[in-house]
Amino acid sequence: MNRYPLWKYAILLVALIVGTIYTLPNFFGEAPAVQVSSAKATLKVDSALVPRVQQAIKAAGIEADFVQLDGTSVRARFQSTDTQLKAKDAIDKALNPDAADPSYIVALNLLSRSPHWLSALHALPMYLGLDLRGGVHFLMQVDMKAALTKRAEALTGDIRTLLRDKNLRHAGITRDGNNVDIRFRDRETLAGARNLLAEQLPDLSWTDAPDGAEFKLSGVLKPEAMRKTQETAVKQNITTLHNRVNELGVAEPVIQQQGLDRVVVQLPGVQDTAKAKDIIGRTATLEVRMVEDSAEAAAAAAGSGPVPFGTERYVERGGSALILKRQVILTGENLVDAQAGFDSQTQEPTVNLTLDAKGARIFRDVTRESVGKRMAILLFEKGKGEVVTAPVIRSEIGGGRVQISGRMTTVEANDTALLLRSGSLAAPMEIIEERTIGPSLGAENISKGFHSVAWGFAVIVAFMALYYMLFGLFSGIALAVNLLLLVSILSMLQATLTLPGMAAMALALGMAIDSNVLINERVREELRAGKSPQQAIHGGYEHAWSTILDSNVTTLIAGLALLAFGSGPVRGFAVVHCIGILTSMFSAVVFSRALVNLWYGRQKRLKTLSVGTVWRPPGEEASTSRAVEQAPAVKG
Repeated sequence: MNRYPLWKYAILLVALIVGTIYTLPNFFGEAPAVQVSSAKATLKVDSALVPRVQQAIKAAGIEADFVQLDGTSVRARFQSTDTQLKAKDAIDKALNPDAADPSYIVALNLLSRSPHWLSALHALPMYLGLDLRGGVHFLMQVDMKAALTKRAEALTGDIRTLLRDKNLRHAGITRDGNNVDIRFRDRETLAGARNLLAEQLPDLSWTDAPDGAEFKLSGVLKPEAMRKTQETAVKQNITTLHNRVNELGVAEPVIQQQGLDRVVVQLPGVQDTAKAKDIIGRTATLEVRMVEDSAEAAAAAAGSGPVPFGTERYVERGGSALILKRQVILTGENLVDAQAGFDSQTQEPTVNLTLDAKGARIFRDVTRESVGKRMAILLFEKGKGEVVTAPVIRSEIGGGRVQISGRMTTVEANDTALLLRSGSLAAPMEIIEERTIGPSLGAENISKGFHSVAWGFAVIVAFMALYYMLFGLFSGIALAVNLLLLVSILSMLQATLTLPGMAAMALALGMAIDSNVLINERVREELRAGKSPQQAIHGGYEHAWSTILDSNVTTLIAGLALLAFGSGPVRGFAVVHCIGILTSMFSAVVFSRALVNLWYGRQKRLKTLSVGTVWRPPGEEASTSRAVEQAPAVKG
């Protein structure tokens, strides 16, 4: 009746081992480290940088715990902050010989002290949020009106180009906010223009009406197009901000949308607010120029001659030099979109660009006159230009759609499209809220949060052991397992722990023990009703399960609502809250039942249970005793 099969105990043992392994990294603390990341859009950090960093550290007579590639950066961990500072200077000097034009960002950071074998199992600690680690917080608002205005301006240029290409004469095109008005002298031309524009520009809805002696065709952005434009602006701004904050060397920046037009930027560990504002507020521009292919330019690119008059020297991806003409053909203002794709004939990775009407017209004229020549696309940041790509023009390119291909991998195509697409903000942003949290305050928050959880756990376990005796001790062990599994799952998910998350942990302990209270009281009721101890254990767990399930499901619904509609700290609380409910149901019902079965299940002649005082009213106690005494005589 009260026995688990061996496979159930095996599953519980595996869950305990896995939970312990993935919880352990959170107890080792953090060690000083140096993080090396790319400072240029065209320079990628890969495994080839690891031996260079190791050599720089070794040449300085410094010993590192390890040096490894972690995502898009190389990280080296050290034993002390003094060693960390020496290593930073040595690595910076070795990788950036020109301090005025650094190729890599060498930043101070913190890494977990957990052993390498835990890291090899991908057992990593939870990230600490801004309120626990310190850093800067910005709340930024996107100018949606400017985003819609920019879209309307692009559509106005497209309208002019389409009407000119089809030889449809108009009497003037004006833009009023997000509306575009076109005047015609006769109704036949208006009808032809309306059919053309409705087919080519589906984002606009068109209406026509007489306007004095002329006819007016008015185009208004559809609600779906306006919503899509606004969503795209926010997403592109978030992508751009991600690219920019990488320069700060932040391990886990939080950049997320809040509401319709706001973006939260949290940079844990960053204390220099001025530098953070400079990074996230900087502008990046795109330029398209022709490559100079003369003999003098080739000699200058090889370093054996001067740069020809009217040209400039830049470096392209891979490190080779290019001589470009000073004349700018197009800028980033003419670029509408950039997406990675594949060539329909060769299936090679490509980058597909979409230009506005003005850019399409200029690009068509330039490519018609420059077939067989190279055209370079540059990304400028802080006044320094980098060649993102320099493809060869194969044929005249019209229609505003440009395909860049040739010797690119899929990853390089996606990276290039991202650089071109997010080189600048899609819409202006304004910082409307700013605050800084010091590291000492973060350490104090960690200490207070840890003590609140620890003292809450200790008091609950002490009360349960005094009130429910051995069953209370089993409940305390199950509560410890619940906390172990909760922390391990959060570590597996690489969740960011914040103060609201720690509050949710403390709340999860109280809610988890509530299930054990229901079980223990139900066991007492079964004993009070005259059931045998084994029957009382079985009936207590079976009858309490439906109540436990109902209460936890209703609480889980509330947690899911917070998760779906909340943001920021509320979502952090909801994540821990929902996971804590699931782990508490497992530990309170399955694990505590396993302990009870292991202790009592094999005792055939069990007479008593250590579940605390089983109180009975005097009359009920006497009737129960008589029923128990008379039972053997009835059976005999």
